[in-house]
Formats: sequence, structure tokens, C-alpha cells
Amino acid sequence: MLNTYARGLFTRIFTPLARWLVARSVTPDMVTIVGTIGVMIGALVLYPLGYLFIGTLVIAAFVFADLLDGTMARLPEWKARSAGRPESGRWGSFLDSSLDRLADGAIFSGVAIWYFTAGDSTAIGIASLACMFLGSVVSYVRAKAESLGCNAEVGIAERAERLVVTLTFVGLSGLGLPEFVLLGVLILLAAASAVTVGQRMMHVRAQLA
Repeated sequence: MLNTYARGLFTRIFTPLARWLVARSVTPDMVTIVGTIGVMIGALVLYPLGYLFIGTLVIAAFVFADLLDGTMARLPEWKARSAGRPESGRWGSFLDSSLDRLADGAIFSGVAIWYFTAGDSTAIGIASLACMFLGSVVSYVRAKAESLGCNAEVGIAERAERLVVTLTFVGLSGLGLPEFVLLGVLILLAAASAVTVGQRMMHVRAQLA
């Protein structure tokens, strides 16, 4: 419910900007691609250099592109302009979901690289990779379920929640938060992702039965 409320709030905030961009022939696909590139630069350049707080600010700024492109795609003026074009309908959703996987992988990889090297915490590096792996499985299970005509929008660790928790605590670590706190958060996040995989699999099994 909170996630739905937050998305509605940001949609109202971004609608004027979305209309401004559409009026200047900027497409939702362009925003999606630029947003993903920005996230990957913040994660794979700044995080490995140890700029955890600044990197998080850069990533958070570009993460908003994920809300902006959706707002643009829902505008009546964009729908009228894109009717019959590849950018409309399911293609935009496919591109967005695909690039989300790249962005998520970059974030956890950047954290892992830093802590495997100068950050000097193998445990956090491993926990970050576990979050990346299990998060990708969460997304895959939903995609596979939908390809079978099932619904798998269940679980305690949706992408938005995983992203907010990760960025918050990685950013705070850059401001001096003790490493054991980030380690504990990542372990809990990995566990929550594993539980979500199980929840989705059982949910799909019940539908297919």
C-alpha cells in the first residue's frame, strides 16, 4: 500500500516534467536508457572507488527515471503519438524490465567490488552477491510465471523495497555507519529474497494445480 501511495505521489510530481519532455520529442525509451546508464555509472564507477554516499545520491537521482518513463508512457499525448510504434505498449514494459536487471546487477556488483578490494570486507562482498543472485531469481520467477499465464506479484521483498533498503544503508555506510550493520541488512535482504522466491513458486503452483 505504501509503495502504491509513493508511486502515485511521484507520478503527480513528475507529470509536468513528463509532459515537457514528450512535447520536445523525448521518448520514454530514451529516459529509460539514460536512467540505466546513470545508475550503472554511479554503481560501477563511484562505488568501487569508495564513494558510497555520493554514488548513492547519483544512483537515486537516476532511479527516478524509472518513475518518469512510466509517467510519460501513460500520458494521453504520448499514447496518441506512439500508436502503432514499437515504443508503445508491451515493448516499453519489456525494455524497462530488462534494463532494471542491469541496474540492479550493477548496484550489487559495485558494492561487492568495493568490499572485496579496498573496503576489505569479504563477508559484505559475498552478501552483496547473494542479494544480486537471489534478486534476479525473484524477477525471473515472476517473468516465467507470467509467460505461463499466471500471476506472481506476491512476496515480502519486491524490487522497490529491496532497492530502497540497499541504497539507504550503502549510502549511510559511506557516512560512517558500522560495517556490521550493512552486513546484517544485506543478509536479511538475501533471506527475504529467498523467502519471496518460495512464496512466488508456491503461489504459481497453486494456480497451475
